[in-house]
Amino acid sequence: REHNPWILDLNLIQAFKAVVLSLGRHGIMAVLDNHVSKPGWCCNNYDGNGFFGDQFFNPEEWIKGLARMARLVKGVTNVVGMSLRNELRGPKQNAPDWYRYMQMGAEAVHGANPDILVILSGLSFSTDLSFLSTQKVQLTFTDKLVHELHWYSFTDGRAWDRNVNDACASITSSVMNRAGFILNQGLPLFLSEWGVDQRGENGKDNRYLGCMMAVAAELDVDWSLWGLQGSYYLREGVVDMEEMYGVLSSDWERPRNPRFLQRIASLQSPFQGINL
Repeated sequence: REHNPWILDLNLIQAFKAVVLSLGRHGIMAVLDNHVSKPGWCCNNYDGNGFFGDQFFNPEEWIKGLARMARLVKGVTNVVGMSLRNELRGPKQNAPDWYRYMQMGAEAVHGANPDILVILSGLSFSTDLSFLSTQKVQLTFTDKLVHELHWYSFTDGRAWDRNVNDACASITSSVMNRAGFILNQGLPLFLSEWGVDQRGENGKDNRYLGCMMAVAAELDVDWSLWGLQGSYYLREGVVDMEEMYGVLSSDWERPRNPRFLQRIASLQSPFQGINL
């Protein structure tokens, strides 16, 4: 309200487009990501948003929504891709339904907007693509298909309580079995969510970070960090909640931890191929 009063009179879609276009004017690429069907903070296994057929997750409505959003950003050149669904999860999750609906969603996006990447998340909060090791998706296109992975210290439970070298070796092996093998199939893998407590006070995060960075550098994956935001207007009923994983301070005025930004700078340049 204070800094962008012009946005107050816009409806939701108009405000969304205004933000996306502003990102483009500042040279920032965007990936659209369908998070939840019932608005709210994401996620848990029993929130009704987790898998196709859950209380708030109607697959037919979801496919229509994907196509509409793909059409909405057609010709918006800084929108480079669409992630079909964030962190599929819950007791109903299964591979057959994943193939059925993700393939339908992918074709809907491609049909509405053939210029953007189509990004597929896996099961178990976007940590598991292992089922693709024996059966690839069947689509009418292949050259713009991307799979994505989420990886945090808490993804691996209490594994980081162990000796860091032992933990890194076993967790890296698990990550490769669950998702990294995609690269050996000649397909891109996008590490679309990772992050740490920016205060540097979380021991598990600190041990995980060095391992994760080594894997990301070796595989030369593209990535996006959770998150930029320093705080929220409203999150889970709390006004102005601070985001400790956020790159920015709570007032969004400065980096929360400049040393962290210096450390991850090495991952911002490619390690393989032609460096343009």
